[in-house]
Order: sequence, then C-alpha cells, then structure tokens
Amino acid sequence: MNAEIYKLIHSHASVRSYQNKKIPEDVLTRILEAALRASSSGNMQSYSIIVTKDKILKKELLEPHFNQSMVTEAPVFLTFCADFNRMRKWLEISEAPENFDNFMSFLIGAIDAVLASQNAALAAEAEGLGICFLGTTLASCDRIARILKCPPNVVPVVGFCLGYAAEKAALRDRLPIDGIVHQDIYKNYNTSEILNIYKEREEKGFQRYMQVPKLREMALATDSKNLAQIYTKAKYTRKSHLEYSKTILDFIEAQNFLKSY
Repeated sequence: MNAEIYKLIHSHASVRSYQNKKIPEDVLTRILEAALRASSSGNMQSYSIIVTKDKILKKELLEPHFNQSMVTEAPVFLTFCADFNRMRKWLEISEAPENFDNFMSFLIGAIDAVLASQNAALAAEAEGLGICFLGTTLASCDRIARILKCPPNVVPVVGFCLGYAAEKAALRDRLPIDGIVHQDIYKNYNTSEILNIYKEREEKGFQRYMQVPKLREMALATDSKNLAQIYTKAKYTRKSHLEYSKTILDFIEAQNFLKSY
C-alpha cells in the first residue's frame, strides 16, 4: 500500500487564498502530463486543457466565475474542455464518418475532461500546490468559451485555480461511507436513514453558514431554517438552475453536440 497517496487524498481542501508566487514551468508541466494519463473513453482523449496565466484574461474570467477573487489571485487557472474539434478534423482528413455531433459525444468529452482534471488536481497537491474547483465553469460555459476563444465543438466543463496556498484551508465534512456506497445493488433509503446520513452535514453545515457573516445574511434573507433550505432557497435555487440549464443546453447545441436523428 502506498500510504502517501491516501494521505494526499484525505487531506484535500479547497484553497481560496493564494501567494503571489509563480509556479515553476517544470512543475506545471508535470501536472499537465499527469492529467494526460487519466482514463479516457476509447483512448480518444476528447478534451483540451487551457492554461491561463495572463492577468488581463484572468480579469476577464472573473465575472463569468461569479467574481470569485481567487480567479485573479491564483497565478494559474486551468480550464478543462470537452473537445471533439481536434477529433473531428482528424476524421475529416482521414475520410472517416462524423459520429461525434450528438449529446452522447458531449458526455464522453465532459467525462474525459473531468477525469483529466482530477488527475491534475492530485498531481498539483502532490507538488505542494493548492487548488479550488469552480462549478461556475460549466454554468458560464458560453461566456468562458468566448473569452478563451474556443472554436465550435469545444465546451468548457470544469476548471480550477492553481497556486501556492496563502491559507491553511480547513477540511470539510463528507457524508458517511454507508450513505453513499451500495453493495451489489442500489439500496434505497428510509426516512430515518436519510436523517442519519445528513445528521453531521446538517449540524456542521448550518453552523458554518451562521458563523460567516455573508453566508448568515444569505440564509436569513431567505428565511432558511436548516441546511436543506439554504441549499434550495438561497444557494441552488430552481430559477438559477433552470437558467444555467438553458445556457448549457443552448451552448452545446451551438457547439454542434445536439444533432438528432
């Protein structure tokens, strides 16, 4: 057993404050090479990684990433894209059929991109760097694609800040293993099991929201009495998720991933 990899995995925490310190090119190259070793459907590697260091570009990315300051504070931002642009050009040159202009292909590219991003994240933390994944990459995929000049057939899916931490990020709680792992078949949950699975999350999560002034204000403004209500009334509202859904669906259609037969 390699104890170090387990220690690395179990010490992961999202870093939201970074030192003004460059990442050596050899370190960044090792991280990117690790990303390329991720599993990939059919070994097609239907993804691309955009490395953004330019301060002006990072400033442009700030608003689509919901003005999260670490986007400009971190020396590097990595954007992982579902990408069939390269593959489709190769197919055309090779006089092969075009079979990758559909939703299944987008999912293949998206999964490939996420797998590569996790490899990169683990490699970065092994190098002593901090990261913070941003779900805003997918939510703002259309605007981010324009800024990063993504051509047709390319969709930003996931991204993270990368740099040397300027804080000791706290570990966040995780749901218990028996609340997530099913043996042989899916075992559905009864009410008491659900309450037990979320017991610690409810206590620690709600306490966190009440202790941070900005988060407390958000909870109070929506009259949220528990963590589940904070999630659905303040943080992940139906209105916002429907809007993000439309953005993503419209954009993947514009990028040639929704051909129907």
